[in-house]
Amino acid sequence: MQDVSVSVIIPCYNEEAVISETYTRVKKVLIENGYKKHEILFIDDGSRDRTLDILRELVARDKSVTVLRFSRNFGHQAAVCAGINNCREDVAIIIDADLQDPPELIPDMIRMHLVEGYNVVYGVRAKREGESFFKKFTAKIFYRLLASLSDVPIPLDTGDFRLIDRAVIDEFKCLSEKNKYIRGLISWLGFKQGPIMYSRDPRLGGETKYPLYKMLRFAMTGLLYFSRKPLKLAIMTGFACIAAGLLMLAYVFIAKFYPGMGIVKGWTSTLIIIIFFSGVQLMTVGVMGEYIGSIFDEVKNRPEYIIRERLNYTPSQQ
Repeated sequence: MQDVSVSVIIPCYNEEAVISETYTRVKKVLIENGYKKHEILFIDDGSRDRTLDILRELVARDKSVTVLRFSRNFGHQAAVCAGINNCREDVAIIIDADLQDPPELIPDMIRMHLVEGYNVVYGVRAKREGESFFKKFTAKIFYRLLASLSDVPIPLDTGDFRLIDRAVIDEFKCLSEKNKYIRGLISWLGFKQGPIMYSRDPRLGGETKYPLYKMLRFAMTGLLYFSRKPLKLAIMTGFACIAAGLLMLAYVFIAKFYPGMGIVKGWTSTLIIIIFFSGVQLMTVGVMGEYIGSIFDEVKNRPEYIIRERLNYTPSQQ
């Protein structure tokens, strides 16, 4: 197992409170388990605190540390993409800088890869410590909704914490689309994939980089990126509304001949119907707009990220 070379990809944004401890724990795992050839690849996603200064200090004292510095904040998924596109070893471990995902699982992931032949080993959150009931509940709903709507199987309760081998890395680098939903794309790639269960720890320090509005945006990306079912649902809703309208029309027509059926007079019922159907129309247009917006982002063909600076980085010959 010590012969395998390991890249640890760590996206970070304003993580001055935890970045030194993250490095210490990751480095300890790599050294104690005898992974002689390894790199710790930090992607600084436009941090505005002392994160970059700390990373420069780490580069100065450890030749295995590499830093890619973005020109601005491009987002977590872009940072992970940059790590995958630029990692140089046999396997890559994607892990966040906040230490909610324990680096101590890295040897177990590598063992599953080497012994059982998994190309992808993804972490499944059996427990989520230090998170609110609302966060846990909405996450549970999201993962199950995504799994039911997606056109490809996406494991439940998983994040980006995972091992991917060189075969998966090389295929991932061939994907040209923007605004990637990485955990879904890796599932889409196929290969042999297996889970490893773990308990997610509370955040070591600092603040979450995914407040509610970012979580909603991320969830929307995941739902729309891997399925056309929302469009089909909008069409089905439209047909259902048309059917309801025809039934109401028939009811009104029959009531003309049977006054005893008692049609409610006044503006209230009319207003409710107008509001309901207007809401259905706006929802359908909104779903279509999201898909059109995704197409708009793709056709502009802008890069996912811009790397302003590379510290201790030499491109791989692979």
